[in-house]
Amino acid sequence: MPRKTLQKIMPHPERITGNRMIQKLGPRLQDPGIWHINRRSVSGAVSLGLFCAFIPVPFQMFLAAIGAVLFRVNILIAVPMVWISNPVTIPPLFYFCYKVGVWILGTAEQAFDFELSFEWMANGLLHVWQPFLLGCLVVGSISSVLGYALVRLLWRYEVTRKMNIRDRRGN
Repeated sequence: MPRKTLQKIMPHPERITGNRMIQKLGPRLQDPGIWHINRRSVSGAVSLGLFCAFIPVPFQMFLAAIGAVLFRVNILIAVPMVWISNPVTIPPLFYFCYKVGVWILGTAEQAFDFELSFEWMANGLLHVWQPFLLGCLVVGSISSVLGYALVRLLWRYEVTRKMNIRDRRGN
């Protein structure tokens, strides 16, 4: 079952919630709902993490953690899902988002050089912000929905497969 595999990989919730620094963050992080491993929690966490990965701001992991607490999905899955957008993958991902935004708006593509810096975000983004942000919203939403559906389908497939194996052994 996927649950057992995930439980082997992830640290035990008591180990994390027992940390003094985590306890100082308040009772919201003590909520067992954000530590559970079940189909709803994992699929929601994947969905949230994928959506946050396409938000073009720093501290995406922080946004995913806040969202995990608010939506009561697994925080230990939501936060690492954001790592899909990392310094190596950000340029092609964000360029793809820009191209999607240009296609949706029907505007002409403008030449620009992407740099991962605050200076570029302040100056270079002025000319392409509308298609770029629209593309990020659309691609983030679509990847979020697809990630949610894929996890739900894979989870159901695995549970059904295990039940069929168990039924065959019993007969």
